[in-house]
This record gives sequence, C-alpha cells and structure tokens, in this order.
Amino acid sequence: MAAAITKQDFGQFEGKQVYLYTLTNKNGAQVKITNYGGAITSWVSPDKNGAKTNIVLGFDSLSGYLAKPPYFGALVGRYGNRIANGKFKIGDSTYKLATNNGKNHLHGGVKGFDKQVWDATMIDSIPSLTLNYVSIDGEEGYPGNLKVTVVYTLSNDNELSIQYNAETDKPTPLNLTNHSYFNLTGSVSNTILGNTLQINADAYTPVDTTLIPTGKLQPVKGTPFDFTTPMAIGARIARVPGGYDHNFVLNSKDGSLKLAAIVTDSISGRKLEVFTDQPGIQFYTGNFLDGSIKTSDGKPIIKNAALCLETQHFPDSPNEPSFPSSILKPGEKYHTVTKYKLSLQ
Repeated sequence: MAAAITKQDFGQFEGKQVYLYTLTNKNGAQVKITNYGGAITSWVSPDKNGAKTNIVLGFDSLSGYLAKPPYFGALVGRYGNRIANGKFKIGDSTYKLATNNGKNHLHGGVKGFDKQVWDATMIDSIPSLTLNYVSIDGEEGYPGNLKVTVVYTLSNDNELSIQYNAETDKPTPLNLTNHSYFNLTGSVSNTILGNTLQINADAYTPVDTTLIPTGKLQPVKGTPFDFTTPMAIGARIARVPGGYDHNFVLNSKDGSLKLAAIVTDSISGRKLEVFTDQPGIQFYTGNFLDGSIKTSDGKPIIKNAALCLETQHFPDSPNEPSFPSSILKPGEKYHTVTKYKLSLQ
C-alpha cells in the first residue's frame, strides 16, 4: 500500500469550509485530522490480533466538535494549560485574559486555537499536512500578531510527528500542544487504569486547589507521581485527589528530542512512546469525563476512559520566573517537535 493523504468535506464553521484529512502510511495505519482546531479525530492501527481500532477520542462529524468537548485531539494555543487569574505581565504591561476555568485562564481562552479554522496544505508523498493560522494582536487578550504553522507527518514507522513553528511582532507567551486523549485498548468501555506508564521525570510541579503550580519542583520519589519505572496508572491514583492532572518536569534539559513517556496496554498489545524537546509533559487521566459525551457510535465516554500526555512549558510559566521562559520575542523563531510513536509489544 502506498502512503497518501486525502481530504473530504467536513462541514462549515463561521462561513469557512472545514475539511477532514486522512493520512495513510504504507502499513495501512490511518490518522485523520481536521482543519477545525487542528484536531486529530482518529488514529486507526492494528492491535496484536490484527484488529484495526481507533486509539484516540474523536468524532466522525464536525457537530461533535462544535458541541465543545474538552479539547479532544485539539491543537491548543496560544497557551496550553493554565495561567493564574487570567493575567500576566511583560515588562511594564499587564495583560488580562479570559478566566474560562474557574478563576484561571485555560488553553488559550474562550476561542483558542482549537476553535479556529486553519488554512491547510497537503503533501501527498510523505504524507503530511501543514496548518497555518494568524492570531491577531489582542486576540483573547494576548499581545502581538502571531503567525503559526503546525506540520503533522505520519511515518511508515507508525510515528506521528507534530512540528510547531511561530513568529510574533510583540513579546507574547506561547505554549502550543496537542490535546489528544489516548485509549490504547481501542474501546472506551475499557478505562486506562490498567495501562502501564513510565515518565522520564524525577520531579513534578505540585499545584493548588485550582491546579496552578505552587512554584516548587517536587521530587517524585516516594510519591504517587513516581513513574520513573513502569507502573500501572491505577495503582496509586486513589492517593491523588481528583486523579492525575499534573505537569512532570522532564529530565532532559538540553532542548533536544528525547523520550519523555511510554504507555503500554496488555489488552491490545500496543505501546505508545512520546518524544519531545519541551521541558514538561502534562499527564491527565480524563478525570472530568463523566459519560455525558458519547462516541460517534453512542458509547458513553466515562471517567478515566482515556489519558493525555501533553508536551509543554510548565503551567503558569508567565507568572513564575523560576520556570523556563515561555515568552516568544520579535525576531525569534518558535520551533518545537513532539512525536507519538505507536508499536506492538
């Protein structure tokens, strides 16, 4: 089978045409992405028995996304994760953002990058999809005209690469990520609590009751956050109030692409490896999923039905000077790469 990319109509949003793009590699694995919010809508690959099933939460129609699910598969920006009290300072200027998560700002605001229609270009031979968006000065309260390019590529090694690029004409916080929810079993009837997880992080950032980091880097040793060796996700989750929704401080500090996390599933035999050059990764266990959202074939998406591993700068970095800076300045080129590699054990 030849690698290819195709597109089909996926509806309209605010007068703009929305498409669904299907990337297929020579092994027959398929990743579908829409230019509405850059969302990965499905990733279908064979399990250990040869059955082809979808490993991410998503919908087969645009209406599912317009109902504003919690960022299924979404391309998140300008700032993935939380900014305390919806405000930050750059120099002498204070910027106010929407408080769309209690008293805090979350995932770029009321209409973040996940709710925009992106311009798309296909590269057939690879297969690859390039998405472009210009976020204007003042959009959602952020300073600067920001040009963003995101490139999705599916390799014949079943590796989905996401390259993020951006430039700005004013200093602005920037923290782009992908918010795919993974269920390696291929069925939301199974939770992810039996999956095994390893994260290459000796520390995490503890949070307050509104999930804003305290500013400390806490060693994971002796805590339920120690995934330095493979551990069942459900083994200690009861000791984490509300479940996991925390930023892990990755051990690699040199900005090179390194293995950050590995998830394995015994039911399907699948293994997912996450590589990134970012300083952190948010591990989220779908704590707010409650069955009210259903898959396209009508199955309720229950608590812990999927997990997220969002590569990132730390939450609230614009307000925490001890964290790695997330400010992009004019003349600088923002460039970061995350890869999700799927294989069988």
